[in-house]
Amino acid sequence: MAGSVNKVILIGRLGKDPEMRFTPGGRAVTNFTLATNENWTDQSGERQERTEWHRVVTWGKLAENCAKLLNKGKQVYVEGRLQTRSWDDRDGNKRYTTEIVANAMQILSPMEGGARGSMADEGADLGSGEPIPGSPEFDDVPF
Repeated sequence: MAGSVNKVILIGRLGKDPEMRFTPGGRAVTNFTLATNENWTDQSGERQERTEWHRVVTWGKLAENCAKLLNKGKQVYVEGRLQTRSWDDRDGNKRYTTEIVANAMQILSPMEGGARGSMADEGADLGSGEPIPGSPEFDDVPF
């Protein structure tokens, strides 16, 4: 049995258009936000809804494809892992963020012509294309 598992699967809608940047080494990184909704009926019979926002980051070819094919409002399936990272802000305060580092994405909204598409990181090891936290390439990425 595995000692631990870090896996995230989300289906949601993009909150805004993806933003793509490049590391100093030329590697593509794309960020976007994904909204998921939870609906329920409370004790008084009122319909309730709560939206949760998720930060998603993609690397390499997957990042390039996400930047090219996704836009605000599009429904997507995202698979990846949770990652928390920290940095010091301009005032010297330690800041933290938790995000989903995606290694697969599938567009669920119909694309032009009615087709749907799916993408995954290229390479045998799905995590092999990501910079390692603490490495110069990772730390130089402005999020």
